[in-house]
Amino acid sequence: MRAIVQRTLGLAWVVPALVLVGVFVYLPLVQNLRFSTLEWDIYSGSQEYIGFDNYRKLLDDPVFWSSFGNNLLYAVISIAVQVFGALVLAALIEGVRSERWRRGLRAVYFIPSAISLTVAGLLFYFIYEPSLGPLNHMLRAMGLEELAQAWLGQESTAMTAIIAMSQWQGFGYSTLLFAVAIQRIPSEIYGAAAIDGVGPVRRFFHVTLPLVREMTGLMAIVTVSGSFQVFNEVMVMTGGGPNNSTQVLGTWLYRSGFVRNDFGYAAAIATVLFVITLGIALAQLWFARRRRVEW
Repeated sequence: MRAIVQRTLGLAWVVPALVLVGVFVYLPLVQNLRFSTLEWDIYSGSQEYIGFDNYRKLLDDPVFWSSFGNNLLYAVISIAVQVFGALVLAALIEGVRSERWRRGLRAVYFIPSAISLTVAGLLFYFIYEPSLGPLNHMLRAMGLEELAQAWLGQESTAMTAIIAMSQWQGFGYSTLLFAVAIQRIPSEIYGAAAIDGVGPVRRFFHVTLPLVREMTGLMAIVTVSGSFQVFNEVMVMTGGGPNNSTQVLGTWLYRSGFVRNDFGYAAAIATVLFVITLGIALAQLWFARRRRVEW
C-alpha cells in the first residue's frame, strides 16, 4: 500500500511537467504535420487540403537543396573545428604547467562565446565590409590587394564567411567543455603514461581521447544538431543572399512562410528539418552507446 502511495505521489509531481511538454512540444509537432498538408494563406485565412503536394514541391525546389547543402557544409566544418579542433586546443591548454596561464587562456578563448550571435554577426559584417572593413584593409596593407573582395557580396565566398564567423563565436565554448572533461581524468593515469615513456602525442591519442569519448559524442550531437538550426547569423549578415546562395533550411523556412506567404510549404520544410535533426541525434546516440559497450 505504501509503495502505491509513493508511486501516486511521484506521478503527481511528474504530470504537470508532462502536460507542459505535451502542450508546448508534442502538440505543435502534430499541428505542424497537419499544416504541411495544407495550402494556407495566413492573411486571408483560407486553407485547402493538398495532401503531400508540399513535400513533392520540396523535391523540385533548387533553393531547398542548396539550403540543405549549406547546412551540411556547416555541419562538416563545425565537426572539424568545434569538436576535433576544440579538443586539441583544450589538451594543449591543459598541458600548460602554470595554473595562472591555463586560466588566462581559457578566459581568452571563451570571451567570443559570451557575445550573442546577432552582435557577432554585426561585428563581422563590418569586418567583411569591402571598402572600410579591417579584413580588406589588412590585405591591402600586406600587398595582397588581389585577395581583397566583397566577402558577403559574392556567391563563392558568402557562405564560407558566415561559417568562419560562427566558428569563431562558438569555438571557445567547446574548448572550455573539453577542458573540463580533461580535468576529470585522474592525474595518476598521466603519471603512469609518463613513467612508461609515452610522449605527448601518443598520450593524447591513447589516454585523453578515449577518456573524453562521452564528451566528444555529446559535443558531436550538439554541434550537428545546431548546424541544422542555423538562423541568426545568416539573417543578420546576408539575409540568405546573394541570389539565395547562403540560404539554410531555417532561413528558407522563414522566407517561405513570412515573405512568400506559403505557410504550408514552410511547415513541410520544418517537418523535414525535424526528421533530419532527430535522425542525427538517434544515430549518434546509438553509436556512442555501442562504443561505450565495446570499450
